[in-house]
Amino acid sequence: MSIQSLSANRVTDLVRQTRIDLAATHRLAVLHELEEGIDNHFTVTVPGYEDRYLILPFGLHWSEARASDLIVFDESGQTLEGTGYVELSAHCIHTPIHRITGARVVMHTHQTWALALNMLKDNRLIPASQTAVSFCDRIAYDDDYAGAAVSLVEGERLAALIGDHDVVFMKNHGVLVVGETVAQAYKRLYRLERVCRNQILAMTTQRELAPLSEDVIKQVKSPVPHDRFSPADRDRLYLDAMMRVLDRELPGYAS
Repeated sequence: MSIQSLSANRVTDLVRQTRIDLAATHRLAVLHELEEGIDNHFTVTVPGYEDRYLILPFGLHWSEARASDLIVFDESGQTLEGTGYVELSAHCIHTPIHRITGARVVMHTHQTWALALNMLKDNRLIPASQTAVSFCDRIAYDDDYAGAAVSLVEGERLAALIGDHDVVFMKNHGVLVVGETVAQAYKRLYRLERVCRNQILAMTTQRELAPLSEDVIKQVKSPVPHDRFSPADRDRLYLDAMMRVLDRELPGYAS
């Protein structure tokens, strides 16, 4: 359903920028070692719509992703724009999450360090660093992996589990993050991998971890009223900086 309050030109600009951002994050995931070649999936609700989604068609390596490659599909899995098809598990997981939670962006990976933590019987993220604190109370834990997603029922189950969280730890499977923008969601995914790596490396010392106190956690998570950069500003600046790295190391995503 079209959102009438957005002008046609505004929507066109938003769609173009969203395509560029989404293609860029696929290539960034390669640089950051968060991908599995052609598997895993990032989706974004098409600006101006509530029931159409952008995705890289299955079969393209993430390092090849270009804005023009992205296809538009609907909840039935039908390709509405572009060439190629949405992979079954992406369709089954992502579309119900978009529809039920209202998340504009959904990113699912089997990234190394987060998956390593989710292979442990106790897979809880410990707030033992400033960055880890940002995920306090934001992670939903799915402890009952039952196999590959082959129907929309799995996405509906995950959507109910997410609630108002930003991240799902999928035991024996991977992770999933949601966000309002591509920049916000990818920054979460990137930071999550780093804190999972930090925790596992600290655990290898076999010395006791030192979680931060509740008072410190509250202070770190509290908004800073005199900060000149809003959270959205920080997300955008982060992605813009990462895209400049791409321009040097893996250009071509914007075409």
